[in-house]
Amino acid sequence: MNQIIKFKSKLASCVLLLGISGCVAIPADRMALPQQDMARAQLAANIKLARDGWPAAQWWSGYGDAQLDRLIAQALQDSPTLQAAGARIGSARAALKQDTSARGLNVDFSADSNRQRYSANGLFPPPIGGAYYTETTPQIVASYDVDWWGKHKALIAAALGEINARQADYAQAERTLAAAVAQSYFTLQGGWARLDNLRHMQQLQSELVADKVKRIAHGVAAIDSERQAETELANLKQQTALLETQIAREREALRALLGADARALEDIGARPLPELPAALPRSLGIELLARRPDLQAARWHVEASLERIESAEASFYPDINLTASFGTDAVTLDKLFSAASRTLYFGPTVTLPLFDSGRLKARLGAARTQRNELIADYNQAVVNAVREVAQEGVSLQGLQKQLDEQAASAAATDALLHSVEARYQRGLADRGTLLSAELAVDRQQDTRLQLKDQQLLTNVALVKALGGGYRAQVDRTNSAAATKQE
Repeated sequence: MNQIIKFKSKLASCVLLLGISGCVAIPADRMALPQQDMARAQLAANIKLARDGWPAAQWWSGYGDAQLDRLIAQALQDSPTLQAAGARIGSARAALKQDTSARGLNVDFSADSNRQRYSANGLFPPPIGGAYYTETTPQIVASYDVDWWGKHKALIAAALGEINARQADYAQAERTLAAAVAQSYFTLQGGWARLDNLRHMQQLQSELVADKVKRIAHGVAAIDSERQAETELANLKQQTALLETQIAREREALRALLGADARALEDIGARPLPELPAALPRSLGIELLARRPDLQAARWHVEASLERIESAEASFYPDINLTASFGTDAVTLDKLFSAASRTLYFGPTVTLPLFDSGRLKARLGAARTQRNELIADYNQAVVNAVREVAQEGVSLQGLQKQLDEQAASAAATDALLHSVEARYQRGLADRGTLLSAELAVDRQQDTRLQLKDQQLLTNVALVKALGGGYRAQVDRTNSAAATKQE
């Protein structure tokens, strides 16, 4: 009967504590920021390219350059940047293991031994009082975290979100590195092509200077024409020297991207600049979220922050755990393992926050503020993503128009050269006129090479802005970036 009364008393105490916990007020969340709706992420109607579509996973193979394929493969294998991103994934996984281990059953063994003199005038009278005793207590303690309110479950979900974010960061690092290698490689190829053209121009200009000297010697040209030709020759030599320096710098930049030694680029040779029309999808929307790893990383950071808020809110409720222990306790070693020395404990442990100087509210407020920071970062990332796609698309449109105009100008210059050659063959034009016409053709070629180089670099930038072939699964039923709202 007494046991029933004690059980009812304990049950009433638990009910009372739970009733008190119902009075613990969680501060209302009045500062939540809205997230950008990816369905509204679109380009202006006038931004269009000749081809439609998203980049493939290994988009660089479309250029048909085995050298470029090999360089990007080497960079993706040996880059310190990717090694650092991989280490961050490992750290996130370690954090997940730590949060997971805090949940569920824990069993520990502990042993304690101490020697103590009991006071002769204290609680215990002689012969215990006034004597020394050694007390030894070995025991096995087991505890089980029930996690009634999902506190640890939310922390585990947050850790999983961080792992997903780090994996998306790794994909972003891959795409950024591949784009950087491609741009550096095309800059190098464009520089080599321009250098060959400038050297040919320098040779023609030297011949033009020599022709001016002969004409002056025969009294059929003024000294000013020679000075002007020499000035143009000096300018070409200066441009050549500057371009050689730029090529050397770009070569070192490419080597650094590869993380390679001084012999890594010895077998890299000049290749014609490829012709590859850029492609732009007809619409962006939720697809851009799936294609951009940086947006996916920002989305997962927001997800993790929402889970951390749930964990902080769960801290306002009573923490109820089950604890059990079994062991022995004796003041003499000969009785330590006797049946009379055994101890046994089993029961719930209830912890209820009543007064903590506002620490729980402060922790919850910090979690909500961090969520708002991450949502703001996500919203800005969406704006930046659409802006980057739009800007690169507009740039490619403009470059294509410039190339079309330059092609018309080059055709006219070629026609003029053919006319001068025909007149030169018939003795109706001098050598200087022919050299000037050939120089004009080379200048058009230099302009074309610069435009082609800009087009290739912008093409790669557009591929990167479109996610570089990355593809993640997203919940298309949620137009707000597939993230959970409170």
